[in-house]
Amino acid sequence: MAVLGVDGWRGAWVGALLQGRSVRLLALSDVAAVLAVPAVEVAIDMPIGLSEDGVRTCDVQARELLRATGAASSVFPSPVRAVLAARDHAHARELSRAATGGQRAPSAETFMLVAAIRALDDALGDPPLDRVVEVHPELAFRRGLGGVTDRKGTARGTVQRLRTLRTVMDVEEALAEAPAGVPVVDALDACAAAWSAQRLAAGRAECVGDGSRDRRGRPMRICW
Repeated sequence: MAVLGVDGWRGAWVGALLQGRSVRLLALSDVAAVLAVPAVEVAIDMPIGLSEDGVRTCDVQARELLRATGAASSVFPSPVRAVLAARDHAHARELSRAATGGQRAPSAETFMLVAAIRALDDALGDPPLDRVVEVHPELAFRRGLGGVTDRKGTARGTVQRLRTLRTVMDVEEALAEAPAGVPVVDALDACAAAWSAQRLAAGRAECVGDGSRDRRGRPMRICW
């Protein structure tokens, strides 16, 4: 029973296909390629359920869970659904302020995710594909797997992530055979997402959120 963990990478995606302890890294060009991978669960580090007019409860709760570990800032505020129609960052800020009564406007960093969020939202269809679930690697590393205290991309943080993933999958073999150009940071995040997908498939995952769904039926929750 294979599961797939997915992380965004330079306009494309890195996938980690996990079965038992065996994991294989994939370079996936678009969402269609992600959904074409034969997997019973797809855990993706990207917002899925989107609020119409405010902050998602799951983002607030995820940030609070990570605050004690110093990783609260790794949870980006998800844009409201109106932003998916934006032409550019300035337009996104205008649409967001209109939808939220002037309370919110996406940062440049958040806006860089909008094209990927829109592509995923379109691909999930109506009703949405329930096997595709939003996850967050830092929740997997710091609240699920444990043993990670330092930021990703640092020497210490990289070693900590490798050590903790080694307990649940053959991660070093996967990295050694990764597609050319895949950054280690994104590969490790995809592996953490795959571990979350495995827990989802087994019915052992934990999630944050208030149980609500957005207007397209996507659950507003983050799991690990």
